Amino acid sequence: MRVCVTGATGFVGAHLTAKLVRAGHEVRVTVRDARRLEALKGLDVEAVNADILDRGSLRRALRGCDMLYHAAGMVASRPEREVWRVNAVAPRIAVEVAAEAGLRRVIVTSSVAGIGPARGGRPADERQTYPQAGTGMVYPDAKHEGELAALTTGPRAGIDVVVVCPSYILGPAFNRSLPGETSTRIVGNYLRGRLPAIVDSYTNVVDVEDVAQGHLLAARRGVPGERYILGGENLRWPEAIERISRLSGIHHPMVVLPPELASGAGALRRLPLPTGMLEGMRLMAPEWRYSSARARRELKYEPRGASETLKRTVDWYLELIDDDRMPARSSRSFDLMSTWVRNAERFGLLFPLKAAGQLVRRRVVI
Repeated sequence: MRVCVTGATGFVGAHLTAKLVRAGHEVRVTVRDARRLEALKGLDVEAVNADILDRGSLRRALRGCDMLYHAAGMVASRPEREVWRVNAVAPRIAVEVAAEAGLRRVIVTSSVAGIGPARGGRPADERQTYPQAGTGMVYPDAKHEGELAALTTGPRAGIDVVVVCPSYILGPAFNRSLPGETSTRIVGNYLRGRLPAIVDSYTNVVDVEDVAQGHLLAARRGVPGERYILGGENLRWPEAIERISRLSGIHHPMVVLPPELASGAGALRRLPLPTGMLEGMRLMAPEWRYSSARARRELKYEPRGASETLKRTVDWYLELIDDDRMPARSSRSFDLMSTWVRNAERFGLLFPLKAAGQLVRRRVVI
């Protein structure tokens, strides 16, 4: 089968492309910058210059293909217009162009963010309704809009569409010599001592290899018009950081923020914190707990545990650091805050904070 993959040079896309090649498919990938093909080093693929927002170039890329994996996306909060166009508009264009080209099926990569945070103290699943007024955060709102557009366009255009919703993705890059992007950076920042604070909220950690395999399972067994959560293990961020610390043997003190404070970031905005850090805390604050029961049942999806995924990620980042292949990103605010927390721990200045945490029965320092 000849398949096309958009976003093939991204974190998930590269692993997905590798699995498709190894399964014997003819794989065509879309790229805008040929230098990004380094992410697919060693794979026999046909590269086509195309923009996912340009119907003409996408039409040329899909010519002669049987299936499209639309894995392109933008994990960011800024610039808002670009985040919206890539995540909310491009999926509809991809489905429409694929239908025009005579393809049989499109697998769209969305995110659990498009399902919305868990409510009612239990993990969310595919049946959860998205907040009618949105979340007020551009990335989740854009991902929700994109998957909704893809699913409603499929029947109208006469093509099967299946959506997969990965949770928080970790693991090594396909090309292990390249530094990490997006979700894995939190591990690298911690190992470098550049993560001053974390939010005491839930996430769902999944391995990139399992997410890639989940795409193939969705292509084979997914019901048209449905979405499937490709998640792993639910755990709180402080627990995840402590596991990273144990696995790496690297220990850095961190402040643990209550989600109530981080969600609005109102009080935090009065502090000299980087905009990116404020946005990250706000996105981290909701309860991103999910169940992959449907994918397990219908797709035969079997993700590994979080400890194995965290170990794979830590080992890879330690390789990058040891080989000096992970450039240190300059952020004066991050560096100053991380240094302050370490010095405060060294001189016992965090003791009152720890004592206050014990009184209110909340962890405030790890």
